[in-house]
Order: sequence, then structure tokens, then C-alpha cells
Amino acid sequence: MEVGREQALALLQKYNRQPFHLQHALTVEGVMRWYARELGFGADEDFWGLCGLLHDVDFEMYPEQHCRKAPALLAEIGASEAMVRAVCSHGYGLCGDVEPVHPMEKVLFAADELTGLIGAAARMRPSKSVSDLEVSSLKKKFKDKKFAAGCSRDVISAGAERLGWPLEELMEKTILAMRSCEASVQAELQALGAQ
Repeated sequence: MEVGREQALALLQKYNRQPFHLQHALTVEGVMRWYARELGFGADEDFWGLCGLLHDVDFEMYPEQHCRKAPALLAEIGASEAMVRAVCSHGYGLCGDVEPVHPMEKVLFAADELTGLIGAAARMRPSKSVSDLEVSSLKKKFKDKKFAAGCSRDVISAGAERLGWPLEELMEKTILAMRSCEASVQAELQALGAQ
């Protein structure tokens, strides 16, 4: 039995209260859905999305055990081995040793940190939106190590390399992916009362 989105969202909210963490989870879910369609894995879009939604399920309450506590939390909703593996693989080399090998795992690893950097860059714009964020502008922010210092440039670069894409391509695709879900993420955050 596959995990349903309602179950996944309930689990996320059980362990995550901060609006920032909920927004990040919903954003990565939307980004993963976009990538599933874009890369020819449309049939697995729900699975890709749910892995994105739950990738940081343990981070807010158990930051010291990030990616190590996740399997126990995911077991509460009967998550498949593939989902547990994908969630744990996004912390490869940082807080876990599960290497991303499936295309979805590689995308999650690469896009997770990048969504944070793109989100921070978008908030600096007059529009406060990714709708008019250009790759050239993002590249400048990427080079400025003081900007969104918590977003690891090494992980983003390693993620692009793992996918076999130039960094610019990963940036461009992830901006498009975030544009595709920006409005729905905001609407859902409001519905959850997490604004």
C-alpha cells in the first residue's frame, strides 16, 4: 500500500511546526513533482512529490539525528523501503551514508539545498517571487558566500555533477520548478494557517 498525501502531510505536521519548515517541505514537494514530469517519470510523480514533502520530516525536532531518525518516523505511516531510502539519501555526505543512486534521489539531493538559495534570492527581489528571478542573478548570489550562508554551495555543485548537468542547467530547471508551484505552496500554507 502506497502512502497517501493526507497521511504524509499529517506526519509532516506532527513533527514540524515552523512555517519555514512547512514551506520548504511543500516547495520541495512541488519541485520534485515538476522534475518527475520533466524527466519522463510522470507515472511516479506522486512518489517523487511525497519524498520531497517528507525529506526533512525529522529535521525540526531532531536536528542532531537528521536522516537517522527519519526511518522510525516514516514507519508510522508504513512508508516503503524506497521512500525511506530516498529521504535518507538526500543527506548523503552531510548526515548520512545512503548514497543517492536513483534519478529521483539524485534530483532530491541536488534540488533540496538549491531551493533554499533560490527562495532567499527571490525574497530579496521587489516582487518577493521566483517569477522574475533570472539564472544570472542567482549565479551572483551563489558566488557570494555570505548570502544565504546556510545553503551549501558544495552540495549544490555536487548535486549537479551527480546528475551530469552543468550547474547553470540545474539552476534554470529548479527556478522553473519553483515557479510552477509557488502559488499553490502559498495557498496551502495559508490553508494550514502557517503564514
